[in-house]
Amino acid sequence: MRLVVVITLLPVLCSMAESSALLSDDGNIYGLTKAELEDFANNALTFGTTPPLSSEQLKNLREEFYSCPKNILAQNALSRVEVNNLCISRRKQQELVHVFNHKIEGEGKPVTNQKSTGRCWLFACLNTIRVPVVKQYNIEEFEFSQSYLFFWDKVERCHNYLNTIVEVANRGEKKDGRLLSFLFSDPIGDGGQWDMLVNLITKHGLMPKKVFPESYSSEASAQLNAILKSKLREYSSELYNLASQGNHEEIPKKIESQMAVLYRIIGICLGIPPETFTWEYYDKNKQYHSIGPITPLQFYQEKIKPIFNMEDKICIVNDPRETSGYGKALTVDCLSNMVGGRPVVYNNQPIEVLMNAAVQSIKNNEPVWYGCDVGKKFTRKLGFEDLDIIDYTSVFNTTVSTPMTKADRMTYGESAMTHAMVLTGVHVNEQGEPTKWRVENSWGDESGDKGYLLMTTDWFKEYVYELVVDKKYLSQEVLDVNKQKPQVLPAWDPMGTLAR
Repeated sequence: MRLVVVITLLPVLCSMAESSALLSDDGNIYGLTKAELEDFANNALTFGTTPPLSSEQLKNLREEFYSCPKNILAQNALSRVEVNNLCISRRKQQELVHVFNHKIEGEGKPVTNQKSTGRCWLFACLNTIRVPVVKQYNIEEFEFSQSYLFFWDKVERCHNYLNTIVEVANRGEKKDGRLLSFLFSDPIGDGGQWDMLVNLITKHGLMPKKVFPESYSSEASAQLNAILKSKLREYSSELYNLASQGNHEEIPKKIESQMAVLYRIIGICLGIPPETFTWEYYDKNKQYHSIGPITPLQFYQEKIKPIFNMEDKICIVNDPRETSGYGKALTVDCLSNMVGGRPVVYNNQPIEVLMNAAVQSIKNNEPVWYGCDVGKKFTRKLGFEDLDIIDYTSVFNTTVSTPMTKADRMTYGESAMTHAMVLTGVHVNEQGEPTKWRVENSWGDESGDKGYLLMTTDWFKEYVYELVVDKKYLSQEVLDVNKQKPQVLPAWDPMGTLAR
């Protein structure tokens, strides 16, 4: 630590040492003699540091920049245009066409829009489930209520967070330690994982959107989240103090009273879902139908589960870091949305396993929920995800992100799961290899091909991290991984980012 401090403050210390401003009575400075400090200064490069940027260096950098006409042209252009729009490769754009030789029948309508929220994981799941629903009930358009699951996720997640704070406090974790500091930094968000969806749907069920439509806060969640975060931090301090002082008998009643307040806040902002409902609809033949009165859980168990069983789906991931290892079950510390619910477990496999399972599923008319780092090498308006679609090299004369391996991008914070969508099509070449994928997004119909994106297989390999398929598309060897005791990744690991 002493070495780090001295090297970091080296320019200042050298200057002050010359005037003896920091010298103690025995001639030492930060535990170093003046001679030792001068030795550090003379050998700074030995420790991997460099002297401060000099006026001469800065002058040379400026002159070098303006000596290149290409830099001036790029500077002029980017003073008026967004960086990525200028960097779109015209040549690559001409190569990418939204046509696929395998596409599921009956893609869901309408194109959905999560608006100003992080509910992509909910939308992607419900868009996946509605494909067999519109076929089963012979309807043109249908949406499940995203707000319904959003409501229950907020309630369950608040309850889980409070209990997590108690559990972590009981481990003896310091309140200013890394784990609790991480948990306090963002007590609740909109994101989530597949196993969290299993928890919500198998406990609370589903309902059509017409029965429980969106509210302002379900489409723009920032202010609701800000209030909940404030209350959760306040309640965390109360619970941590009780747990650390050994007053465990007081904790259940404290959480019960806290949940009453949190439920009230959520209910006021999102509305409270009905306990029963009746779903009335017209089929494609204009025939009237009615289902209900029925509870949301009955609706899932009796009407949806026979055609889409949440518990038959397996989440497989691609985490290429050596510390994770293929053929292993992984989980993330403190990552859940429900007390007593199913833990978030990842089945870690090579990327080829993910791609093969996705191809089989799509060919069998089953869409695929998946998670990726959507913002990398991506053109939102055109809807292309491709390694060469954004040509930074021609503008900046350097590559961006590409030289790093997928594992290194995860390790150094360059990439992580940020968004969930649905695979609904794939193009397979004559050799039987997938080359591009059709992606149903939840950002409305103004981006890509009326709301659908195109992802190349090269991009898939680098930036897709997980997907969910029916267990029938996986080998027994892969399925057996889920029987393992999961390796626990730290709470701040990039494999947990989609759930934040």
